Amino acid sequence: MLIGVPKEIKNQEFRVGLTPAGVRELSAAGHSVVIESKAGMGVGFDDATFAAAGAKIVASAAEIYQQSQLLVKVKEPQESECKMLRENQILFAYLHLAPDPQQASLLKQSGAYCIAYETVTDRHGALPLLAPMSEVAGRLSVQAAAHCLEKASGGSGVLLGGVPGVASGKVLIIGGGVVGLHAARIALGMGADVTLIDKSLARLRYIDEVFNGRISTLYSNQETIEQELKKADAVIGAVLVPGASAPKLVSKAQLALLKPGSVLVDVAIDQGGCFETSRPTTHDKPTFIVNNIVHYCVANMPGAVARTATTALTNATLPFIMALASKNINALEEDAYLLAGLNVAKGKITHQAVASALGEKAYDAKSLLFQQWRKRA
Repeated sequence: MLIGVPKEIKNQEFRVGLTPAGVRELSAAGHSVVIESKAGMGVGFDDATFAAAGAKIVASAAEIYQQSQLLVKVKEPQESECKMLRENQILFAYLHLAPDPQQASLLKQSGAYCIAYETVTDRHGALPLLAPMSEVAGRLSVQAAAHCLEKASGGSGVLLGGVPGVASGKVLIIGGGVVGLHAARIALGMGADVTLIDKSLARLRYIDEVFNGRISTLYSNQETIEQELKKADAVIGAVLVPGASAPKLVSKAQLALLKPGSVLVDVAIDQGGCFETSRPTTHDKPTFIVNNIVHYCVANMPGAVARTATTALTNATLPFIMALASKNINALEEDAYLLAGLNVAKGKITHQAVASALGEKAYDAKSLLFQQWRKRA
């Protein structure tokens, strides 16, 4: 199969869909890879390195979209990219469609098969292609919070780790999934006073064991959230409902419970955000202030550490890319976990949570695929 990797064009997005090592594996398996010139420059992979791994370098994104059967990206396609998609092409990328009806409409119009990294599952019900970026974002979230707490950033001037004779800063993490776990690890390493809340008692027990009781764990409800907001210097929003819009767990009115200069870091912003006052920001202008509270809501946080993030992502996606390249859409019939990643097919929404968030009907993915195969036969 011919696999295309365009240069990412989202603001301040330096990641690339494949590493040279990934290209080498696909080439060795007999597949062809075309990469847009300079697609990897932001992470230190130049055209010569990709060419040495077996890729063909082309001058423009248009050539990538015209030639490729399978498109491998990082972030959701922007409007100009959506319009270059062709019927029956396969798009494999983060899509985050729940808060983005415009993108959903354009993808439906394309007639392409659009598979979202963030809804591919595994036999444990986990999200293996979201996990590496959640790990990165979780670790980055505390770094971002620490920076935003500095007075020059509009923060309260609290050092998360404190110093001898001065109390540590308090970090509240809402959500105990992959993001929350990794945020807790970094916050604890910085010397912060860490509290994590979640609705799963089993998850709270696990986190308590992992950290040997060194962080506080609390069951999540509105009373708990409000009480902890009063104490927090930084709040990490780390909740996720796969494919769906993130629940709003902190209202605008509740900002009054926080100390002036406190920081909210909304890692769920790709799915609409878990704070009522959140709105997407970019790496070149990452924060804004509402009611004296600093908001950090960068929609592609892992892009800040693009080299690490690109390698981690390719490590996770490569087996699925290999399956799609080898079997085309038939790979979805054979792998129910990959099929769970299909969000749009033949002009229809095929993921229930995405459809619900967009107020649309969800179509059965297998029925659509079988219909198409029968027509071809």
